[in-house]
Amino acid sequence: MPPREGIYGIIAEFSTPSELVHATEQAHEEGYRRMECYTPYPVEEAAGALRFHKTSVPLMCLLGGLAGVTVAYLMETWINVYAYPLNIAGRPLFSWPAFIIPAYEFTILFAGLSAAFGMIAQNGLPQLYHPLFNAPNFRNGATTDKFFLCLEATDPKFSLTGTRAFLEQFPAISVVEVDH
Repeated sequence: MPPREGIYGIIAEFSTPSELVHATEQAHEEGYRRMECYTPYPVEEAAGALRFHKTSVPLMCLLGGLAGVTVAYLMETWINVYAYPLNIAGRPLFSWPAFIIPAYEFTILFAGLSAAFGMIAQNGLPQLYHPLFNAPNFRNGATTDKFFLCLEATDPKFSLTGTRAFLEQFPAISVVEVDH
């Protein structure tokens, strides 16, 4: 829990991605786990230093696709066999080869929608407000030319003075406290 009510964390601003990666690796070695990097463009080394975990979006996509094919076959079976049975040229009512194309389309539809909505839900979106926008220089710097490391107050190792001292040992442009 936060050491003081209303604090989100401490953010350090760096001028190069290598400084950010070095600070992130040192923070992980020091025992910090609740941290995030903010960069104007993707920095793969920072993602590695954060020890990104695997996502479950592919599993959601697979389950959505399986649900889609199941829904399609059940819907087509119900329509063609029970609700509106039509005897066309003596063919059987349950003619599964005719069900393949719509089932394929439902599979793609459900897989795509479950992947999109699953990704949105796992990212916590829509998030209309984030406490980091209260930090000076973050709003303009994070999208243009600065690199930020935020150590969050929810980390068990977080202490206001200790974390600030830890971040000040790096060549950071600024180290500021971020309020909620």
